[in-house]
Amino acid sequence: MDNLITGSEGNIVHLAGRRDFRFIFQDVTEYIYIDGPIDAVLHFASPASPVDYLKYPIQTLKVGALGTHKALGLARAKGARFLLASTSEVYGDPEVHPQPETYLGKVNAIGPRGVYDEAKRFAEAMTMAYHRAHQVDTRIVRIFNTYGPRMRLDDGRVVPNFVGQALRGEPLTVHGDGSQTRSFCYVDDLIEGIYRLLLSNYTLPVNIGNPAEKTIRELAHLVQEMTGGTSEIVIHAQKRIEDDPQTRQPDITRARGSARLGAADRP
Repeated sequence: MDNLITGSEGNIVHLAGRRDFRFIFQDVTEYIYIDGPIDAVLHFASPASPVDYLKYPIQTLKVGALGTHKALGLARAKGARFLLASTSEVYGDPEVHPQPETYLGKVNAIGPRGVYDEAKRFAEAMTMAYHRAHQVDTRIVRIFNTYGPRMRLDDGRVVPNFVGQALRGEPLTVHGDGSQTRSFCYVDDLIEGIYRLLLSNYTLPVNIGNPAEKTIRELAHLVQEMTGGTSEIVIHAQKRIEDDPQTRQPDITRARGSARLGAADRP
């Protein structure tokens, strides 16, 4: 189910005609009706790149609040398990490194990125409220930087940005001094982690991502090397994006052990 505000049906064309797949064009901030039983509701709806959530700030806040409410309502009505796709952005520009799930974050609620950060923080609070008040069987995954096929080259995230610039023969532009770090996870590994979390009995938030950390400057050199080395790297030290996190690295201790955790570890 998607309203395609930032997506494309081209991303799912390979699934066309499959008897086990159905696409519903809908905005999840509206009432959701699905006929028949449902095993699980996986709520991933939201603009996720800075380009998108800065372009659609109101829609980003609405899908985090109203969309999460509607999706949880569907899960409750169907007796289905519910999984929320949250984000490492709930940690903001962290003062703790790497970031464990117990870290409460440092977020600028009124900054330009606050529309995404606070939408996801609210979505987590709503999910836990339904878990506690209505006994909905919930999971929360905090997704760290991920890359993979079918990302838009104008997506605004650093991997498609650098790759697109390199393939066009343009300079690779680094905002800030390039010392800021990210931890990049390939999408197949992320999906496996999410699926394992869905099947586990763990209900508190779980970081899923790659704990191997790289600076943005290192990533630029890697893309430069992999694409033939013809694009120069240009550092814009004075153009660091507002509230852009200086570090981002998941502590995945909980993810490594969550499948073994029992009822005593759940709220």
